[in-house]
Amino acid sequence: MTIMSVAAMTAAAQNVGVNRADMNLSVSPGEDFFEYAGGNWMKNNPLKAEYSRYGVFDDLTENNREQLKELFADLAKTKHARGTVGQKVTDLYNQAMDSDRLNREGAAPLKQDLAEVAAFKKSDLTRFIAHTHLTLGNPFFGVGVETDLKNSDMNVMWLSAGTSGLPDRDYYLNTDDDSKKIQKAYRDYLAKEFVLAGFSKKVAQRAAKTIYDIEYQFAQAKMSRAEARDYNKLYNIRTIEQLQKDYPAIQWREYFNLLGVNNIEWVILEQPKVMEVAQKLMSTLTEQQMRDYLAGEVITRATSYLSDEMYMTSFDFYGRMLSGQKEPRPRWKRAQGLPNGLLGEAVGELYVERYFNQDSKDKMMKLITNLRKSLAAHIASLTWMSDTTKVNALVKLNSFTVKIGYPDKWRDYSGLQVDPDKSLYENIKAATIYETRRNLNKHGKPVDKDEWGMTPQTVNAYYNPTTNEICFPAAILQPPFFDVNADDATNYGAIGVVIGHEMTHGFDDQGRMFDQAGNMVDWWTEGDAARFQAAAEKLAAQFDQIVLVKDLHANGHLTLGENIADQGGLRIAYDAFRQTQQFKDGKLMDGFTPAQRFYLSYGRIWAENATEEAIFQQTKSDPHSIGRYRVNATLRNIDTFFEAFGIKKGDKLWLDPADRAIIW
Repeated sequence: MTIMSVAAMTAAAQNVGVNRADMNLSVSPGEDFFEYAGGNWMKNNPLKAEYSRYGVFDDLTENNREQLKELFADLAKTKHARGTVGQKVTDLYNQAMDSDRLNREGAAPLKQDLAEVAAFKKSDLTRFIAHTHLTLGNPFFGVGVETDLKNSDMNVMWLSAGTSGLPDRDYYLNTDDDSKKIQKAYRDYLAKEFVLAGFSKKVAQRAAKTIYDIEYQFAQAKMSRAEARDYNKLYNIRTIEQLQKDYPAIQWREYFNLLGVNNIEWVILEQPKVMEVAQKLMSTLTEQQMRDYLAGEVITRATSYLSDEMYMTSFDFYGRMLSGQKEPRPRWKRAQGLPNGLLGEAVGELYVERYFNQDSKDKMMKLITNLRKSLAAHIASLTWMSDTTKVNALVKLNSFTVKIGYPDKWRDYSGLQVDPDKSLYENIKAATIYETRRNLNKHGKPVDKDEWGMTPQTVNAYYNPTTNEICFPAAILQPPFFDVNADDATNYGAIGVVIGHEMTHGFDDQGRMFDQAGNMVDWWTEGDAARFQAAAEKLAAQFDQIVLVKDLHANGHLTLGENIADQGGLRIAYDAFRQTQQFKDGKLMDGFTPAQRFYLSYGRIWAENATEEAIFQQTKSDPHSIGRYRVNATLRNIDTFFEAFGIKKGDKLWLDPADRAIIW
């Protein structure tokens, strides 16, 4: 196909902000604003077989994939010297595209790792677990270096729960018929992958049962995802001596020395109850059970890098059954994810050079300045917050670091080697070791606050509480989220709300626990904290009442932070928009007032279609509400939304003022 130039794509996108063709005007805005703002877009963009969910974000992501496809194709036209970024990106992509070679090799690339597992002895547990954590996965527990929540300038060691094959603990613990079908299908999937890896059917079934039983015990001990949102519950300091006393199955000093981390004195243990289960299992499992479990780590983590048969077995369970996806994505899209992930900033540097409009950075800074002023005004006018806490909140707001587009300095990937003579699996394994060692080498060192948590080509944005920063990668600064040629209503209702959303994360139920320096410090008065909690509980209760599919309710506490941020983003973006000339002039555009265009822009960016399976999985494992209720449920708390569309008592979306939850 012919790929449009960036200029052509931008020109073609001018009508995607607020466009009557995207709306369903047969629906009243007071009945279902999600459908009113984006109903025809959803009708005109039915789910393709390769998707379990498709929305406006995905539209932009697809455009992004086409850009990267063009970039990789141009890279492939040139002969690159060994060790260069061009060589690494091109060879990794080409290896992932070479289905003939992958099918010919089958599971052979796993032979060495599986042989090592087969030779495992419990007397060698510490060495083997350290080796596995460096190269293959996180059996029994996870390890990694992250910021110290109470000293945000320093990197420290964290121990977390090990990986599990199902998306959330509830998939193991629920006993309804649908859950039982999924549990059986998961065990069947594990057994099939073992057979494809060369094991007998009898051994495969035994291994599948062992793995499931282990993961079930971990699920019983894990906090719920909502409970794990409380950082205080995750911040459990343990000295190495305490670890050794409480969890003696591992020789902890030897373990960390094998990881290359010497002279470590303490760690942060996220889930002590899960580590208790890990200790019991490491002590009581037979050698054969351990081998089955460890072999499962090798096999299931490799399915995307081996034969089509192994990949499709994985897809049939994770894509088709768990998500409702009918077909896998084309190979080029899957292949693209490898260099895009493993060489993210190297690809990002090439991406920005070709596709990023530098004017966007200046316009974004102006928007951010306006949104920051608006949030400051909101904080100053809060009636439920004392002056003491307001001062602290304003200090934090004014201390935000802003990152737009791309990093000021790029990562060096010279230590990562990609050898086309080796298998794709071997190259992925080498990249995993490289990334793991890079992370572990940060232990005890100052946090690099210039480092980015997303690549420039990522269609997303974030707030990081430990660095008190908001970040907007280049890829999201495109229509329909941000259009340098669009009216202010369109931009403030889309990227303006995204900006406000990320700013509000600094003051949501998690972000509020951190001060202006990124330290987990209680800067609230007792009364203010209680009033915040009461308002937050009110908002959580609203979402808890929503029924999504069958008898599944939304999880208001799991999604609380994102729901607070959506509401805050809308309120402060709207007030910032009120200062624009467009709002003050009040002229109709395409039959809509400036206020209406603002809310239509917001409603349209969350338009999406999704399978029931995808909605179920998101509700169980994702802190974001589904698009329909990021619109309808959130807007029910916004006075100016009701005013813009004349929504009144008796309309479905109407909520009495006393029942509205207003936080920021």
